[in-house]
Amino acid sequence: MATTGSGTMSGTTGAGTAGQAAPGDERRRIEEARDALRPRLPFAPEAGIVLGTGLGQFAAALTDAVTIPYADIPHFPRTAVDGHAGDFIVGRLGGRPIAILSGRAHYYEGHGMKAVTFPVRVLRALGAHTLIATNAAGGMHPLHQAGDLVVVVDHINLMGDNPLVGPNDDSLGPRFPDMSEPYDRGLIALAREVALEERIALREGVFVGVAGPNLETRAEYRFLRAAGADVVGMSLVPEAIAAVHGGMRVLAFAVVTDTCFPDALEPVDVAKILATAAKAEPLLTRLVTRVVERMPAPSAGIPEPRA
Repeated sequence: MATTGSGTMSGTTGAGTAGQAAPGDERRRIEEARDALRPRLPFAPEAGIVLGTGLGQFAAALTDAVTIPYADIPHFPRTAVDGHAGDFIVGRLGGRPIAILSGRAHYYEGHGMKAVTFPVRVLRALGAHTLIATNAAGGMHPLHQAGDLVVVVDHINLMGDNPLVGPNDDSLGPRFPDMSEPYDRGLIALAREVALEERIALREGVFVGVAGPNLETRAEYRFLRAAGADVVGMSLVPEAIAAVHGGMRVLAFAVVTDTCFPDALEPVDVAKILATAAKAEPLLTRLVTRVVERMPAPSAGIPEPRA
């Protein structure tokens, strides 16, 4: 789950479907952000990594890093949530050129879905073909414990909105993208293999995205578990949808920061959530670094981004 906070509104879009911009306007904003970033980057990223709540220190693993505050990037949404720095960082991880989004904008902050997914669109425009997303989440599976790492194999969208609602820009992706494999099976298999070799316990699960910012009731946890979800959070799903729409491969990891068992539910302690995420961060960094080192080039089916 993500911690709550009151962010500064992005001008990228409003919330919901009201005031939808023309497709060309969205593309123009993406290109303006891309063009502002390119001269400041030492190289084009192959992949983008989104850091979730409490996972900001992951970026310290980069070498040859260049950091650009979100405030310096045209149209980038701001976030004021604890544990989200708000920096665009490019460097090398495992020898590969990577961009890190250190902090994400959340739907519950009042950002529209187009704004929430805008950074993913910019990553794609810069040439990234793979998105690796991380997030804090509540664990509902009876075998989950706080601190567990979970590779996401599928998701359920219960956020009440979708970043693809409104006019479609065919240059960004198809009107009706297929979601039969939102999380790349090849990358999931690689993550399993790496975890085994590194002796890292890695669980698998279905992620359910909810709007937040309140945490769930006992009845809601029972409902989400019955619906087939193993972990719950307030992010990931919009980013995954936008990435798939743009032709990117997606791999996602959730850190179980607290357990959400209806019959043993305790009040949430935000400080404890951040501490649990920070404790799990070294293992997650090692896992993602090894995955990036061995990550195969995408198949010919992934088109190059529009120049």
